[in-house]
Amino acid sequence: MTNALLKKYNVPGPRYTSYPTVPYWDTNSFSIEGWKAELGKVDQNEGVSIYIHLPYCESLCTYCGCTTRITKNHAVENPYVAALLKEWKMYSELIGGTPEIKELHLGGGTPTFFSAENLDKLLSELLKHNATPPEISVEAHPNNTNEDHLRVLNNLGCRRLSLGIQDFDKEVQALINRHQSFETVDWITKLARNIGYESINYDLIYGLPGQSETTVRQTIESTIKLRPDRIAFYSYAHVPWMKRAQKSFEDKLPSAEEKRKLYELGKKLLTENGYVEVGMDHFALENDSLTDAFKNGTLHRNFMGYTTQKTNYIIGLGVSSISDLWAAFAQNVKKVEPYLSLIEKGELPVERGHLLTEEDLKLRQHILNIMCRFQTNFADDIDLIVQLSERLSEMETDNLISWEGSILRVTKAGVPFVRNVCMSLDQRMLLQKPATQLFSQTV
Repeated sequence: MTNALLKKYNVPGPRYTSYPTVPYWDTNSFSIEGWKAELGKVDQNEGVSIYIHLPYCESLCTYCGCTTRITKNHAVENPYVAALLKEWKMYSELIGGTPEIKELHLGGGTPTFFSAENLDKLLSELLKHNATPPEISVEAHPNNTNEDHLRVLNNLGCRRLSLGIQDFDKEVQALINRHQSFETVDWITKLARNIGYESINYDLIYGLPGQSETTVRQTIESTIKLRPDRIAFYSYAHVPWMKRAQKSFEDKLPSAEEKRKLYELGKKLLTENGYVEVGMDHFALENDSLTDAFKNGTLHRNFMGYTTQKTNYIIGLGVSSISDLWAAFAQNVKKVEPYLSLIEKGELPVERGHLLTEEDLKLRQHILNIMCRFQTNFADDIDLIVQLSERLSEMETDNLISWEGSILRVTKAGVPFVRNVCMSLDQRMLLQKPATQLFSQTV
């Protein structure tokens, strides 16, 4: 990557876990009654995926852009679990019966803020109607996770563990208020494998304050020693207008050029040590199912990230969670108190949503193809090619994309700019320029 290309394309842009992206949802045409009608169309036999947002954390990680509630009061656990179960009951009634849960993911916040007993209560109740165990995964903070957590979750069928590491360097950890030692991560990783977890993922971030090529090298080398099955090597998203805590270290962030060097270094070290780059920001071992899905063209992406399974229905439970019925989205309220109050009243805690148009659905699939396969075929949408060719001509000149008939391919040089390619297809963003910055930088 040249500095000229970096300066040209490093602009604010979405991460495209969905299309349209949340800020461009048409909330005026959305209604709770319309959302309920969409739920009534869900095919129970197909099954659903569930995402559960557990927002509580005992301390604030200052880099974090997620919806969280900071507290050391664990009395909040019981009412929140009760609300989640009531919300699922409401959804089951609207769908017309309790559907089979094919996939379940616990995210946060810090899911392991909750006691093993309360996690057991939550998942046992959710899964009591399931004929077969779903694929269960959980995000965990190494310092908040104990053996009881791991054993209880594994007994319920959890086989995938994602550990939020971010960086092993002590000075970087101090700047972002995210502390865990290599020894703790080593212990949790080995314990999880001994218990029976089949896949362990580490989340790492490049572009954090205080990072340098030396610190990133040490973090990657430490990671390789522990040999996680998957690694999410994310670009730090700097959004201080949304998360004020990020202002505390703005003067210590690497430049755009330095940040990209950190990624290239991490990628080089990972690929030299048996990891395959999968989609955007993800790496997996050669024999991992995520690698297989990427190579055979079945990789899927949704609000939970990359997955080997495609589910047309995702039900989001908890504060800020997003549900996705493929042709419709809905997001819950973002604060705990309104969420609990609406659930208590027997109302869906939905704050906003979007019903996809025919054009949305076409563009959604093309953007998904590019994010997962780095190519898409417009054979069924020939009318779009002329329009897109004009938009993408500069990227073609810069050798970031190429056309082969109706097939648009992202070149090897264009992979770091895949978000920019998707932005060129984003009709809603092109028609509605934001008055203020909404997104982090693309590169």
